[in-house]
Amino acid sequence: MAKCDQGYLCRVCGQEVETLCESALYLRFVIGEIDPETLHLSPECHLRCNPVLAQFIVDERFDNAPPVPEGFGVEHLDAQYAAARKELITRGYQRLREIQSNRKRFPHVQNYVLEEFQGKWK
Repeated sequence: MAKCDQGYLCRVCGQEVETLCESALYLRFVIGEIDPETLHLSPECHLRCNPVLAQFIVDERFDNAPPVPEGFGVEHLDAQYAAARKELITRGYQRLREIQSNRKRFPHVQNYVLEEFQGKWK
């Protein structure tokens, strides 16, 4: 397969990240943690290969949550911070699912970002 025909490869397992709903990179982009100018340069990772991030997703459709390494679990965090992080990351994951199911509504990658972060990189 030509390199241009291949999607992003996970930096952890080396396999292709085939959908947006599997992408830790795009989740972080949607929640305003990745500058759009560096998106294409940033390393990709499956959500299942990033348990520290994945533990904050509270959505029944996310069924492959990996075990969190000892000492990095949400139970070790400030409760308010953990609740806010769960809310944000879950909304980010839900946005990825929305984008994946309705690409016409999100014609440009800049529209992927949650509303409250859309002006962050201007």
